[in-house]
Amino acid sequence: MSDDIIIDDGPSGKDKHKKGSSTHKKTLNGKQKAAIFLVTLGADVSSEVFKHLREEEIEALTFEIARVDVVEPEDRDKVLMEFQELMMAKDFITSGGIDYAKDLLEKSVGAQRATEIINKLTSSLQVRPFEAVRKTDPDHLYNFIQNEHPQTIALILAYLDSNKASDVIRKLDHEKQAEVAKRIARMDRTSPEVLREVERVLEKKLSTLTSEDFTTAGGIDTIVEILNLVDRTTERTILENLEEEDPDLAEEIKKKMFVFEDIVLLSDKDIQRVLRDVDSTELAKALKGVNSEVQDKIYRNMSKRSASVLKEDMDFMGPVRLKDVEEAQQKIVGIIRRLEDNGEIIVARAGEDELVV
Repeated sequence: MSDDIIIDDGPSGKDKHKKGSSTHKKTLNGKQKAAIFLVTLGADVSSEVFKHLREEEIEALTFEIARVDVVEPEDRDKVLMEFQELMMAKDFITSGGIDYAKDLLEKSVGAQRATEIINKLTSSLQVRPFEAVRKTDPDHLYNFIQNEHPQTIALILAYLDSNKASDVIRKLDHEKQAEVAKRIARMDRTSPEVLREVERVLEKKLSTLTSEDFTTAGGIDTIVEILNLVDRTTERTILENLEEEDPDLAEEIKKKMFVFEDIVLLSDKDIQRVLRDVDSTELAKALKGVNSEVQDKIYRNMSKRSASVLKEDMDFMGPVRLKDVEEAQQKIVGIIRRLEDNGEIIVARAGEDELVV
């Protein structure tokens, strides 16, 4: 709310009676414009706006609103016009990027005004890379990028939401799946220059980065989230290829694919099958420190006698090192993955039929 606009205020109340009085200018700062805007909206709408502001912003605006006596029609119209222009520009940027927005604005408000509006937005608005790509149908996106270099595909998928990225990676050929997965997992920071070059090659030019800071995307967590959403066949193929090319990376990914707390997602029947292969001492360690939902899920799938003994073992065990707890949980996760690979239990995933016959 720091931009200033110049408003021709016209003759003042006492000057307009003086013959030959000259028109003068009045400057409104950001807070004053916001106050005029809220007064124009009315109390009901303004109160809803206040719900989304910080306390200090509310105090500042309340002070400015209290100072507003009468809103001159010309002031109101100029403030509303500026708001409309900014919202219109933001919509254009979201749908097609900076260049697209500037082109449309120039046609409607002229080149100079278009530049002013864009500058106001980009000074505070960070437009995320590949914004338009995120709105593209996964099938169309796949057709568009399938022949690109694996690094380019990895960069694009790292900036997509995991559901869309999983749809695209599922369609790639097996060799490229593993290569793209590896590059996403190893990705750390990408310079703005590289992002702009990829966008240029793809003829999207989706954003202008206002800061030369490096932007973070990709990494182990990103590829894990994507793989958790693909079907089991795609996941297994990627991991098997990664195990051949980079065993350490494959193991690191697998450790995060299904965390111990996800055991609550298994059916009661499958949990009972898992528990048959789990050592009671390891189970007692694994349940240390987990939330009550996980503990209750386990207890419900044991006999009352077994659950009682397990609780006694946990109490008798006393404090346990976090490292030991995590190792015990990882052993149980390994059992779950082995049983799933053998077809003895089912871990539901996106892209797979829920009905099993």
